Amino acid sequence: MSQIGYAELIRTNAAFRRLWSASVISMLGEWFNTIALFMLIYQYTDSEFLLGILFTIRMLCFAVFQPFSGLLADRINRKHILVWSNFAQVILALSFLAVNGPEDIVWMIGLSGMMMLIHGCYVTAERAALPNIVPEEHLATANALDAASWSTALCLGAVMGGVVVELYGTDAAFIIDSFTFLVSGILLLPLVIPQTFDAQSSGSLLRTVFSNIRAGAKRIVREARLLRIVFAKASWNIAGGGLAGVFLVLAGANIDGFGVAIGFGLFFFARGIGTGTGPILARKFLTDENKWPRLVGILVVISGFFYFFVGYTLGINIWLTFCLIICAHSASGANWVLSTILTQKWVEDEVRGRVFSMDMLIMSLAFSVSSAVAGYLLEHEFFTLKGGFQIFAVVMMVSGFVFTLWSPKENDVFDDHSLSV
Repeated sequence: MSQIGYAELIRTNAAFRRLWSASVISMLGEWFNTIALFMLIYQYTDSEFLLGILFTIRMLCFAVFQPFSGLLADRINRKHILVWSNFAQVILALSFLAVNGPEDIVWMIGLSGMMMLIHGCYVTAERAALPNIVPEEHLATANALDAASWSTALCLGAVMGGVVVELYGTDAAFIIDSFTFLVSGILLLPLVIPQTFDAQSSGSLLRTVFSNIRAGAKRIVREARLLRIVFAKASWNIAGGGLAGVFLVLAGANIDGFGVAIGFGLFFFARGIGTGTGPILARKFLTDENKWPRLVGILVVISGFFYFFVGYTLGINIWLTFCLIICAHSASGANWVLSTILTQKWVEDEVRGRVFSMDMLIMSLAFSVSSAVAGYLLEHEFFTLKGGFQIFAVVMMVSGFVFTLWSPKENDVFDDHSLSV
């Protein structure tokens, strides 16, 4: 496979450079927003359950619209989806400025869910568009760079967001978030994304919506290896929602010697380092694509292994906990990028948006269930925070083992490229 360096890809591919820059800027602001939302729930309710509900609502809203998001990404120019989703989130981010007390938490969570619904449209269109602007032999580099950039934005956004919220309050974080969405949308305006449309999906969008979504689902079911790989991210998130979405936040809030918001940011900073380095290491060392379908399950087991020991180190050695979180998310980041590349390579342009939407739907539902269950069990004292880390880590390892043992037949591959229903 012909590789290309990260800097060379950015320098020589103008379309990718613009898409990448816009995504990094908007992601940076998104973490300001996330830390501020954590802080408002912690400040006004001090409820572990509501923290879990925030993640659950966000991921359910991300999930519920995914089949339609994928259809839009196949029916509408993907650039238009990217631009207008950014502009819509400018207004929504500013709406959080109206939160003034515990009575506003319910609609605040609902508004956050609406942002995630729109963000889901962006993510699906972006994932589907990447092979349109990057040659197949450069997809590993582009996806690794995207993952590393997401992680860098998480690192910087979480830490800077924590500092901003601690020093200047949540309103400052929401204003910064809205500004990043505005800049991102403006950057994308000149972008040109070539795209192939499926003639069989033409006609009224409303009249053909279900048949077109069904065509995307059939595309997955008819290829055993693809059916398996769309569950790769969910195999991590079935426990990862509780671990990263609830327990990690609460662990950060209880670090001695740090403010609550800065504590949130510190462990999310570790998470960002991990999800950034994992894809880069995978690109360098995991070069045999034939082994990737099995490796994505093994990486889930490895992530759970490190998270198991996070439970032991809480309150004992903060920096050892920090390093374990990095290791856990290095494995999860590699799982994400390898499964994404395989989907991009295996699926045709005309239906790629719908396939990715199903991938995101399954992943989001797994995360939602995990975070809601984790928040409920912790608030009702079924276990301690340390015990929660260990129990959910075991669930993650079991999930990874099951996924690894799932081995579809090699010859069960989709050959007919017809999308007929």
